[in-house]
Amino acid sequence: MALNARIYCVSQHRDSASPKTNRGLLSMARRNIADSRAVVTGASSGIGREIARQLCQQGAKVVAVARRAERLQELAQQVQTDGGTIALAAGDITQPMFQLKVIQTAQEQFGGLDILVNNAGVGCIGLFEDSTPSRLREVMEVNFFALVEMTRLALPFLKLGRRPIVVNIGSILGRRGVPYNTEYCASKFAVQGFSEALRAEWARHGIDVLMVHPGTTETEFFERVIHRSGGPRWPSHRAVSAEYVARKVLQAIRRGKHEIVPYRWGKVLLWLNRHFPRLTDWLMTKFV
Repeated sequence: MALNARIYCVSQHRDSASPKTNRGLLSMARRNIADSRAVVTGASSGIGREIARQLCQQGAKVVAVARRAERLQELAQQVQTDGGTIALAAGDITQPMFQLKVIQTAQEQFGGLDILVNNAGVGCIGLFEDSTPSRLREVMEVNFFALVEMTRLALPFLKLGRRPIVVNIGSILGRRGVPYNTEYCASKFAVQGFSEALRAEWARHGIDVLMVHPGTTETEFFERVIHRSGGPRWPSHRAVSAEYVARKVLQAIRRGKHEIVPYRWGKVLLWLNRHFPRLTDWLMTKFV
């Protein structure tokens, strides 16, 4: 029988976290999502919302984070219908005090943290010559610096977590740069490099790092870009659903994978770039 959802906003309840021993490379094996404690940023829509919803559906306790409080309340109502457990944190993920509040919420409400999903992100579309320094800084603040600082704050709690993992939502454009997306590509390449280095450093703590590279997905991303001044005329490709991407992410979490590309045409682009880089460079010029 499904239990009614518990929706937390403010609480002082604490549970003791289970101590960790002999994790090491064992953390790369399968993990159970049920009863895990997670934080998901950018959870008001798209991939983040679906990851939060599916985590709750599979028995995890989730702190859902986003700017739009009304969207988070809608998510909580859906989780309640499904019998899940969720806490809400509405605010600006680039602000240090709010970042700390998010991590503290996981500790106070659920007794610790096992899964950190850094999904919050913004985009902009336009030629670099038409951009401004402030636009670049805004993209980097959300897509990279906030992700890094959330990860830094989470480390003491992840060390005490059960089979802990950090999930960074990047992009195909963090593996291959494309025109009209210079700032966005730079931010996602930075996330890729950070994640690879972190995976090696945190293996001794038994903390996994999963890098996710979505492609074209049915979300509000393109409607909510912070700046748009033209764009490339890409060949038409069918977008995948946010539900599909989230399902692949949860599968990768359970299996301890290091990197996934949940988009067929994204895999084609990466294959082409790896084996025929000069051809790929030439093709990119045709879209400017």
